Amino acid sequence: MQYDVVVIGGGPSGATAAEDLARSGHTVAMIDRAGRIKPCGGAVPPRLIDDFFIPDDQIVAKINTARMISPTGRQVDIPIEDGYVGMVDREHFDEFLRARAATAGAHRYTGTFTRIDRDENGTHVRFRDKISGNIQSLSTKLVIGADGARSNVAKAEVPGGEKIPYVIAYHEIIEAPGNVGKYDPTRCDVIYDGDISPDFYGWVFPHGKSASVGMGTGLEGVDLKDATAALRASSGLSDCKTIRKEGAPIPLRPMDRWDNGRDVVLAGDAAGVVAPSSGEGIYYAMVGGRVAATAAAATLSTGRVKDLMLARKLFMKEHKQVFKVLGAMQNAYYRSDERRERFVSLCHDVDVQKLTFEAYMNKKLVAARPLAHLKIGLKNVAHLMRLVSTTYT
Repeated sequence: MQYDVVVIGGGPSGATAAEDLARSGHTVAMIDRAGRIKPCGGAVPPRLIDDFFIPDDQIVAKINTARMISPTGRQVDIPIEDGYVGMVDREHFDEFLRARAATAGAHRYTGTFTRIDRDENGTHVRFRDKISGNIQSLSTKLVIGADGARSNVAKAEVPGGEKIPYVIAYHEIIEAPGNVGKYDPTRCDVIYDGDISPDFYGWVFPHGKSASVGMGTGLEGVDLKDATAALRASSGLSDCKTIRKEGAPIPLRPMDRWDNGRDVVLAGDAAGVVAPSSGEGIYYAMVGGRVAATAAAATLSTGRVKDLMLARKLFMKEHKQVFKVLGAMQNAYYRSDERRERFVSLCHDVDVQKLTFEAYMNKKLVAARPLAHLKIGLKNVAHLMRLVSTTYT
């Protein structure tokens, strides 16, 4: 048969695209590598839970506080008011999304993408089947590349796909010790310390019966495992049993182009849609999958390949400003421990806390309080110019 769309990759982005297209009546195939679990803190905001109908049994922990820790060990606890941040375990969450896509009508294939061929009969996606080891082929009208950072689809099909910058994330899933020492099962810890990560941050995120402890960096020569071991030691988690270890690239900015002008459009990490500064990716991956599905459906309906450009246009229309602000924050504060110290000091401000979490929970900049924005802008300049002390209580 010839599919309307073949989705390459079955993470949150690919699974969302496959489900949306199947539910709208299109014939869809989804190719995914089995057994791969992406390293991820697992935080999902309320908007994701609502927009994508995530059941409560997928939420393994509910977080009510975020703790920011500076290079000198200073701590700022930011309460999450009027709600919570949900935590998911990617081992189970991704499979839930894939299974839901299949229930909606998407055909699942397990294997590894190899290439896309074209002839007079159309577009053909080749992949190596995991069970047989043989190369198989699926004929299709359109392709959605959702195969992650350093996407093979992007490299082969979309201009600039081989150049996207990234950091390497590494984490260890450990058995959670309960409320012991510095670990709190209702709090996410974010560690801004050059000894852990010279250009990003480390994290300790509860996952119910387990926890994710990890860090990221874009610099060569950093030993990710040693840094994570140091993070576990500083958090009192060295003796906890390690369940699994995972590492993977995380893109740093959206690509300038997401389609090849013919029959391929990118989604999720393959398109670079991970938030700067925070590294948050699940919500934006699922939105990326949804807009890719929308663009594909439009192209199938109109026959105009330029409609594939809708994916990037729709995404950037809603999220470009947030990415711009977060990118500026990362460039300003992540370059040295002295800057990180000032960043954590800035987070001590109540206006910063409220507007930051309002933006995180709702996924948009809050424009209703212009005086608060002005105050934050002035305080930000003062910190960057070293006009204020980082000392606080």
